[in-house]
Amino acid sequence: MLRSMYSGVSGMRGFQTKLDVIGNNIANVNTVGFKSGRVMFKDIMSQTVSGVTAPTEGEVGGVNAKQIGLGVSIGSIDTNHTSGSAQTTNNPLDLRIDGDGFFLVKLSPDQETPYLTRAGDFHLDAARNLVTSDGMLVMDSGGEPITIGADVTAFTIAQDGTIVQKMADGTTAPGVSIGVAKVTNPEGLEKIGGNLYRMTLNANADGALEPTTGNNAEIGTGAIISGQLEMSNVDLTGEFTEMIVAQRGFQANSRIITTSDEVLQEVVNLKR
Repeated sequence: MLRSMYSGVSGMRGFQTKLDVIGNNIANVNTVGFKSGRVMFKDIMSQTVSGVTAPTEGEVGGVNAKQIGLGVSIGSIDTNHTSGSAQTTNNPLDLRIDGDGFFLVKLSPDQETPYLTRAGDFHLDAARNLVTSDGMLVMDSGGEPITIGADVTAFTIAQDGTIVQKMADGTTAPGVSIGVAKVTNPEGLEKIGGNLYRMTLNANADGALEPTTGNNAEIGTGAIISGQLEMSNVDLTGEFTEMIVAQRGFQANSRIITTSDEVLQEVVNLKR
């Protein structure tokens, strides 16, 4: 069989994956805290027809190797963790991290390692717990669930995440701080759906996760902005351009397969 046919098949598979990633990006163009993905290709091992010949000084020159490529494969599917645009909502429980860092959330207080998220659309439930829209508990800087006391009549959130509480007697008192975690390699996080990421061994050394506060200059976490949400960082112009590239690449590789099939047909027709 012709090597070109298998190369064309690998190209079609690669561009199909690229279209899948582009489709997911476009579908999440309005998802709060969403980070777009991109596909990077790499060539497959080449077949060496003849090897390298070293030059002999004063006699003959060297000869380069003759190699035939065998197609393409997926090198990586990266997550772009650049910040999305800010959307002002004026809801005090809508939070945006202006810089690096992730909010910490847990399914239950007993969960050992919290999940990470950039989506800061939080709410108060009937027990006055600070939760996500899916009911997950938001953690403070000590790794504990945040609960607003019944004697708190109003509160604001400072840029370091401190919940400044106005008590029923009219006094003001600082409460706990909303937890933020810094990740060394955000691309190493695992997406698990629901705007959540799971810690991995390639995100932080040994998979360690240390909660801290927002606006921490020593660690490098960004400020927490109340009344704003971080929108998706998907660039529609770029995605539609990449869609055209993927479509044409898919068509070109399909033409390689068609041409290879025609050549094989000619070979079959040599004996009639």
